[in-house]
Amino acid sequence: MRSTRSVRLVVRTFSELCITVGTLIVLFVAYVLFWTGVKAADAAEGEIETLNSRWARQPVAPSAPPPSSSDPSPYRDGKPFAVMYIPRFGTGWKWPVLENTEPRTLQKGLGHYSGTARPGESGNFAVAGHRRTYGDPFKDFPRLRPGDAVIVNDGTTWFTYRIAKEPHRTVPTDTGVVDPVPRRSGFEGPGRYLTLTTCEPEWGSSHRLIAWAHLDATRPVSGGRPPELPG
Repeated sequence: MRSTRSVRLVVRTFSELCITVGTLIVLFVAYVLFWTGVKAADAAEGEIETLNSRWARQPVAPSAPPPSSSDPSPYRDGKPFAVMYIPRFGTGWKWPVLENTEPRTLQKGLGHYSGTARPGESGNFAVAGHRRTYGDPFKDFPRLRPGDAVIVNDGTTWFTYRIAKEPHRTVPTDTGVVDPVPRRSGFEGPGRYLTLTTCEPEWGSSHRLIAWAHLDATRPVSGGRPPELPG
């Protein structure tokens, strides 16, 4: 009898442990899928509001668009300096671009690879974003196609880049993808380029997906939104 009771006790304890572990797993998945998205959306909205307030205090932009960002001051670590739009990802898709690619920064928006070009500058303006979690900004990254517009607003100028080729898969150590003339991009010689990077596979990080674009057009903010953006 004692042996039977002991077995039942062990079975019951193990069952309760399994239920507890299962509950914790479900809660963790809910946190990853839902709560980080809520936090990221709130944080991103706050960063865009900060930019809009800052831009509202700026002098009126010149009538002709500058060839590159007109703000000579250094970008501040973890702070926003632009907003990116990718129509391919939906009409409501817009995210702030912040300086550096630290984990804390990428929880609030997209991260600019420090040391790469600014929007519109000669060189390579390189930006990273989460594929999943923290708002899933680059969830649809594989859908990018040649000719797709990637639009960046730095408060004075709209910069419209065009995707050059379908996303390229590589390893995290392949840092040449953010070179001034990015390797394997197909670009030859200096230019005004954009590189987007995210994790691959969708729920992993063993590889990276890369998309390259070239600057196609600029217009001052005072001239209105680019035709690719409705409203």
